[in-house]
Amino acid sequence: MTSRDSFSDPHSGPLDPFLGDPNDPSNLLDDLDPVEPLTDTDLQEIAADLAELIEFEAALSPHEIHGIVVDCADCGEQHYFSWALMAANLRSLLGSGRTGVHEPAAEPYTDAYVSWDYARGFTDALAHRS
Repeated sequence: MTSRDSFSDPHSGPLDPFLGDPNDPSNLLDDLDPVEPLTDTDLQEIAADLAELIEFEAALSPHEIHGIVVDCADCGEQHYFSWALMAANLRSLLGSGRTGVHEPAAEPYTDAYVSWDYARGFTDALAHRS
């Protein structure tokens, strides 16, 4: 991992612009529904996904790949996550059991994002080349 890696800081990712602000507008919202605690197996799988994501970024960033595309079961559309945003989501799951709210990527260059399976295949191929 290099010093410019977006994963070198465990708190990387989007910062809450109202962090510590007593006038945070989210204070007007109802409390979130309680989250069902994740099982040990869930936590292990999420931690493994985060470790795998770090490998994906290291292998694919030099090829101008900016992140992961995910097919959303809820809305039927594809969502584009930068490496840093996907890592922040996984870290949030490990910490609070839920991901933070974020805006979708505005007109992402879709060719610069790959599926999780593609990223896994790419890194597996690199690991097994002679």
